[in-house]
Amino acid sequence: MIALVLAGCGASAATHGRDPVVGATPHARPQLVNPTAGEQPAVAQGADPVGDVNAHAPPLSEVRQLLKQALVYAKVTNATYIDPLQYVNHWERTDQGVDATMPIGAPILAPGPIKILAIIPNWYAGQPLVYWELLNGPDAGKIQYVAEEITSIAPPGSYLQQGQVIARYAAQGTGIEFGWSTINGVTLAQSTSGYTEGAVTPAGRSIRAWLNALGANAGPS
Repeated sequence: MIALVLAGCGASAATHGRDPVVGATPHARPQLVNPTAGEQPAVAQGADPVGDVNAHAPPLSEVRQLLKQALVYAKVTNATYIDPLQYVNHWERTDQGVDATMPIGAPILAPGPIKILAIIPNWYAGQPLVYWELLNGPDAGKIQYVAEEITSIAPPGSYLQQGQVIARYAAQGTGIEFGWSTINGVTLAQSTSGYTEGAVTPAGRSIRAWLNALGANAGPS
C-alpha cells in the first residue's frame, strides 16, 4: 500500500462530496440486508478504525505523480464489465460520484481487469480512497475510485481480474463514494463542471448511469 502522508478531504487530490468532519468520528450506518448473489462477503472482525479525522490532504502534485507513474496503456476493446457494487443495500445521493452503503465485509469487485494505481489513506474524515485503471472494454484507460468506508484494499501496483476484490466495506465510516477520477488526481466532476457541496454533477450522473447499465439498479440521479 502506498503510504501518502497526512491525506484528507478538502483542497486535496480528489475533493469529496461532503465537507470534512473536524473533531468528530463518523459513525457507521446500520447494515440491514445480507448479500444474496456472487461472492459472499467476509465477516469483519472487530471495528476498523476510521483514522485521523483532522488529517490534511497530500500535495496534489504528489498524487498526480503517483498516478502518472502507475498508469499503463490500455486498449479499448469490446469486453464487458460486471457490476462492481453487487452488495449495495442502500443507494444514496449523486454528487461527484454516487454514494451507497453495504453490509459490513461486503466486497467491491473489479468490473473487469484493472490495475490498482494508488491509495490515499486519509482522503475524507480519516478514511481511504483507492484509484484503479480499467484495462479493457469501452472505457479502457479511464480511472475510477471508491472511497471512505472501505478496508482490506488491494495494494497499489496489483493487477486484478474481473470479479476479484478491490476492497471491502468497513465496520465504521460514512458509507462509500464510487466515481470517475482523472490522471491529475482530482475527480472528474472537479476537473470538468466543478463541484460544490451537495451538488449533482454530470460526472456523478455518468457513473450512476454506468452502474445501471451493468444491472446495479442504482436508481435515477
